[in-house]
Amino acid sequence: MQKPHRFLIDRVSSYAEEGAAYVRRRRHRSRSFARVWRDGGAIASFDRDSAAGSGLFEAAEALLADTQQDARSG
Repeated sequence: MQKPHRFLIDRVSSYAEEGAAYVRRRRHRSRSFARVWRDGGAIASFDRDSAAGSGLFEAAEALLADTQQDARSG
């Protein structure tokens, strides 16, 4: 049988982990970034402020603008 104080410590630890994960996700969502999947399953993330990220964002914006124009004309 588990000691009563262990149950409380486990419960508080669980809440703390959930809270930390929430803050991490929120911070992650508020930043603009581009994610690239590579062969073999590797994933690379690029901040918008980096040279590679800036190029990726420009290419994505151009691609989205083209697809929106195609949707309007089609």
